Amino acid sequence: MENILKWLEYLWREHRGKLTGVVLGLLFGLLTAVWGFGKALFIGLCVAAGYFIGRRLDQGRGWPDFWKRLFGDRW
Repeated sequence: MENILKWLEYLWREHRGKLTGVVLGLLFGLLTAVWGFGKALFIGLCVAAGYFIGRRLDQGRGWPDFWKRLFGDRW
């Protein structure tokens, strides 16, 4: 069991992007098999939008800055 944990730590440290891509691809494939392509694509787009909004907020950019960039001066 300890060897498996060391191997997973190594994969996360050295190949984080590849590992994340594989996990997301597997998740998207499972969603597609269960609910179909359209629903899986919608879920993926919602997750991506949530990730990008959360990342901007984590970087210290608040809602007003995000809202202004998204909609400009129209609002």
